[in-house]
Order: sequence, then structure tokens, then C-alpha cells
Amino acid sequence: MSPFFRIPLGLIVMVIGFYMVAKTGKFIEWFGSIPFAEDKFGQGGSYFFYKLLGTLIVFIGIFIATNIISDILGDLACILTSCNR
Repeated sequence: MSPFFRIPLGLIVMVIGFYMVAKTGKFIEWFGSIPFAEDKFGQGGSYFFYKLLGTLIVFIGIFIATNIISDILGDLACILTSCNR
């Protein structure tokens, strides 16, 4: 993937993840609470889950911008298809 496409895409993904962490209340308003998170993490579990998901999305954005994601996905494909590298 071209750096002229990859770097802005990674930055956009990072901004979305940061917005999820910074403005968790907005995501609760838009998408509602998550019953699974409330059961497993207790009261406020949805806020914690959205913050955790936002942090994961920020890291995925960093991986996209630095082209590490292609190595990760390539290795995952080799594991799932048992290729010989």
C-alpha cells in the first residue's frame, strides 16, 4: 500500500480511536450500553469496554501508518493456512 494512502488512513483510524477514549459518553449515547460488558466488568463496564476498544483501535491505526499491519496479517494468514515460510 502506498505511503500516501497508508499514513493518512492510519492517522484517521488513530483519531477515531482517540475520540472513542476521550468522548466515551458520546459513544454510549450513540450505540448504548453493552450488556456483556456490564455483566463481566460490573457497573460502568460499558465505559471501560469502549475505552479498551478505543485504545485497541489507536494501536491498529499505528500499525496501519507504519505498515506493520501487513506483516501481522501475513503471519496470521500463514498460521491459518499452514504455509511454509
